Amino acid sequence: MFVGLMHINIKKLKPEATIPVYAKEGDAGLDLIAISKETDEYGNVAYGTGLALEIPIGFVGYLFPRSSISKYNLDLANAVGVIDSGYRGEIICKFKPTAYFSNGGQGKEFYEIGDKIAQLIIMPCPKVIFKEVDELTSSERGEGGFGHTGN
Repeated sequence: MFVGLMHINIKKLKPEATIPVYAKEGDAGLDLIAISKETDEYGNVAYGTGLALEIPIGFVGYLFPRSSISKYNLDLANAVGVIDSGYRGEIICKFKPTAYFSNGGQGKEFYEIGDKIAQLIIMPCPKVIFKEVDELTSSERGEGGFGHTGN
């Protein structure tokens, strides 16, 4: 059961672009399909989707790697991509080639045109206003970080 439906305007920048869909009922991410592949000046493999979105103000689009990334010699270059509500350009996913395969060298080197390359999740994003204070309230965790609760 969905909590609600959200309508988002989407534009195909190229006729071969594929409108994102959920692979299965209950999935959080919409699959993005590569329609182009090139290497940028930094050595990133840039996959174009041929799509542009109109994300409403108060929301953000996140680009996450798919779980299949473990089969490839790639890492999503910025770990999680952020699509701001004011951005109207093509959704492009950039991946950095890795120096090793985490699966014993049995993986594929790159995604190909037509492959699912990433997943898009749209979420609310409140506007934050900071209030400077002299002290923060205490908490059970306090200042503990970086594995302070165990492994």
